Parts: sequence; C-alpha cells; structure tokens
Amino acid sequence: MSVFLLIVICVGWAFSWYLDNPIILYISVLIAIATNIFSYWNSDKMVVRLTGAVPADNDQYRELHRMVENLAITAGLPKPRVYIMNDPAPNAFATGRDAEHALVAVTTGLMDVLDRTELEGVIAHELSHIGNRDMLVSTVAVTLVGFIAIVSDIFLRMFMYGAGGRDRNVHPAVLVVGIVAIVLSPVVAKLMQLAVSRKREFLADASGALLTRYPEGLANALVKIQASSRGMQRVSHATSHLFIANPFGSEKNKLSNKLNNMFSTHPPTQQRVAALMGSTTIRS
Repeated sequence: MSVFLLIVICVGWAFSWYLDNPIILYISVLIAIATNIFSYWNSDKMVVRLTGAVPADNDQYRELHRMVENLAITAGLPKPRVYIMNDPAPNAFATGRDAEHALVAVTTGLMDVLDRTELEGVIAHELSHIGNRDMLVSTVAVTLVGFIAIVSDIFLRMFMYGAGGRDRNVHPAVLVVGIVAIVLSPVVAKLMQLAVSRKREFLADASGALLTRYPEGLANALVKIQASSRGMQRVSHATSHLFIANPFGSEKNKLSNKLNNMFSTHPPTQQRVAALMGSTTIRS
C-alpha cells in the first residue's frame, strides 16, 4: 500500500512539475486519500447496486442464514448480512468496510451446484476475507489504480495539446523519461493490484480451510465453479476482484486463457486447489 501511495505522489509530482505549480502535488495526494475514504465507507452500498444483490429472505434461505451464522461464530465474527443474486452462474463475494458492516452474497446458481460441505467452504472463504480485512485492501487498491490512470491520462492529453506552464526548453531525455513513467505508471499500478488480489485469495482459501477443518469442501467447490463456463449476468471490472472466482466465466481458447491468467485478479483454480490439497486427488 505504501508503494501505491508512492506512485500517486510521483505522478502528482510529475504533473506539478510540468505545470510549474507545486500545489498540484498536494492536491493529488489529498484527492487520492479522500477518494479512498469515500470508497471504503460506501463500498458495500456501491457493490450491492452494481451486482443486483438483494437481502436473502430469512424463511426462504433459512439454511443459508444458519450456515453463515454458525461459521461466523466459529470465526469469532459478528454475523454478516446475507444477500442473494438471482444468477445461474455459481459465484459469491463479501464486502463491507469492517466486520460490523460486512455482507456475504451468493448466487442462486452456487446454491444449486454445490453440496453442503462445498457451500460451507465457500462461505468460510468469504468470511475469511472479512476477518482478514481484505475489503479495505481491495478498495484502497482499486481506488488508487483508478486515480493513477485518470491523472496519467490527463497529463498525457495536456502534454499532447501543449497545455501547461513549464518551459519547453527541457532536455529531450528528461521529457522521454517523464512520458514513459507516466505511460507505465497505470500498468505498474494495475499489476500491483493483481498481485495484491491474488495473495489475498490464497490467504482466504487457507483461512477458510482452517475454519471448516475440511479443505476438500472448498477445493471441490472451486473445481465445480471452474467447470461452469457461464459468466454472470451483471458484472463489471470494478467488482470482478471481489468474487471467489472469475465472474466473466472460463475461456476455452488456450491463448486467451494464458492472457486471462496473467491479468486476472484471481489465481488459476489449479494453483488454488493444489495449495489447498497438495497432491490429493480432487473429485470433480
């Protein structure tokens, strides 16, 4: 997270240097911090609207509520709100600014595909995200990546169209280095976000397995979710990192698969299953 903030400061400094106005640096940092705070405080509301999740009825989904409550007690967490997404694609996510304001959402497709132990594994994974405070990490990462991309785009457009107050009699090498840094900073920030997201997924897998004491449940659930090539009906890149599996569905093309693995917020299912089970054979 410190490196993320450092990149924001560097981009803001380049902007302020080019415009010959040091105040821009301070404004950039303040905007980044303010955007982080707003996103963190309102993350659950924004995600619920984007995904179309609705509160799960206590009577209709009594077993789901009971499962979430039992696992939350085991994890030492308050019971999060339980939401349902009417979507045939099997998936789930957790969000909220802290354990007291968290929610867990699952799709109807997930409940149709998984048995009880597998569903418990998925719920334990999502509760682990809450316990590990991953919502804070992911929200800050996404906000900073978006901020860096926007500022870099503005800087490049101003440079191309000649806006700014800095004298243009600058050594060409300095300009080249500055432009390259501005162009690459969003890419570097995005790669950092992917690395952070993948590590938190591995951590949630491990924490969830410890919570249920049955890693086979989560491992089998991941295999079944991966086997479904169906993408979710309501999904965006802004929320894709929150789900337990890639909400856009699996890709059949091998080249596309490799590219997706490189730039996905989720580790490949095979790696996650191997980390959970080692050499143990997972039933499909």
